[in-house]
Amino acid sequence: MFMNFKEELNHKVGKIEELLREYLPEEAGFQRTIFEAMNYSVLAGGKRLRPLLMQESGRLFGREGKELGPFMAAMEMIHSSSLVHDDLPAMDADEYRRGRKTTWVVYGEDMGILAGDGLMIYAFETASKAFEETDRPDLVGACIRILAEKTGVYGMIGGQTVDVELTGKPVPEEQLDFIYRLKTGALLEASMMIGAILGGADKEQAALMGQVASDVGLAFQIQDDILDVTSTSEVLGKPVGSDEKNEKTTYVTLHGLSAAKKQVEFYSRRAVGALKGLPVQNEFLNELILTLITREK
Repeated sequence: MFMNFKEELNHKVGKIEELLREYLPEEAGFQRTIFEAMNYSVLAGGKRLRPLLMQESGRLFGREGKELGPFMAAMEMIHSSSLVHDDLPAMDADEYRRGRKTTWVVYGEDMGILAGDGLMIYAFETASKAFEETDRPDLVGACIRILAEKTGVYGMIGGQTVDVELTGKPVPEEQLDFIYRLKTGALLEASMMIGAILGGADKEQAALMGQVASDVGLAFQIQDDILDVTSTSEVLGKPVGSDEKNEKTTYVTLHGLSAAKKQVEFYSRRAVGALKGLPVQNEFLNELILTLITREK
């Protein structure tokens, strides 16, 4: 057990919050409303798991270059963009997230769509700033490609597409795994692979980090399924029971609560086991992954 894990986690998340504020747009000009909506979305709080995993993957391999900052900020912008669009009336129609009103409720559905679009594009503008901070532009270019692939139709958006099409229909486990590995896992894979590459990992090590992140993504999403059934709106900061409301197939509906919990533990521990097989170690990263088993929100 990492003795001061919670304190260290809070400290690291606080630093990431500061980093995000450095890269977010100034709320000024004729298009000020879009900047306000974008910033409202990103600064809504959250676990900051993706930039945290990116940072710790870089530390695992021993190199902490300045080029990591733009990618960490970009990753959280992309994640926030996906949440803004997920909450829209055409998707999940959620009015609360992280204990406060969702972006479309505050700024209108039209501005919610634009804010999600704006964050997605601004994320890549932000990531490109890494070129100004590096002596390895080849690695930065490779990481931008990973970011694009894992975000787009072969990654997060592809998973979301299948998820939307199958809403209200029975979903076989194979397709559910596909949805989870793309919709949730793809950005986690990008986070850990980018961190590893910029940290000095070789191709084999970067690929291993992608596999680790895929397991982390499955554990994370299955735990989300569990919390949608077992948690409360007060603890979770968003409506519970939305999977049932939207007639979505989940690991809980397929296998039951007990089996789903075992799957979370299996994938989390397999991810940590793979990390422990590396010649380098980051105990904080290991502990961070294991917290997915017991997280309550």
